[in-house]
Amino acid sequence: MLTITQDLFDRIVAHSRADHPDEACGVIAGPAGSDRPERFVPMLNAARSPTFYEFDSTDLLKLYREMDDRDEEPVVIYHSHTATEAYPSRTDISYANEPGAHYVLVSTAECGNDEGPVEFRSFRIVAGEITEEEVKVVTAY
Repeated sequence: MLTITQDLFDRIVAHSRADHPDEACGVIAGPAGSDRPERFVPMLNAARSPTFYEFDSTDLLKLYREMDDRDEEPVVIYHSHTATEAYPSRTDISYANEPGAHYVLVSTAECGNDEGPVEFRSFRIVAGEITEEEVKVVTAY
């Protein structure tokens, strides 16, 4: 189960809406071994595509160095789908290389940039196996 604060949930959704029609992407880092998402790190979709996301390699290297320095790890890796449901694509599965991370997908297919319903789902992806998990939104940890 992914436990996430309402603030982080809202920030992921806002980023997903703001970048629509392109896919948004980012990471929420947390203390190593805690499984607690804390530090919101929105990233640039270097692909600038409505159907694909790609972290900028320089930004990603910088982020991993920061996480090492702060004794953090990527607890949540998120991105949006702009025209399809919030479910990992074959490409998403092939790029899922953090077995301990929660992979959050947000679909903005129904609302686009506007207020309105989004689909927010979380998955574990390990060795190509997808397991959907419950998302629990809390006010604080």
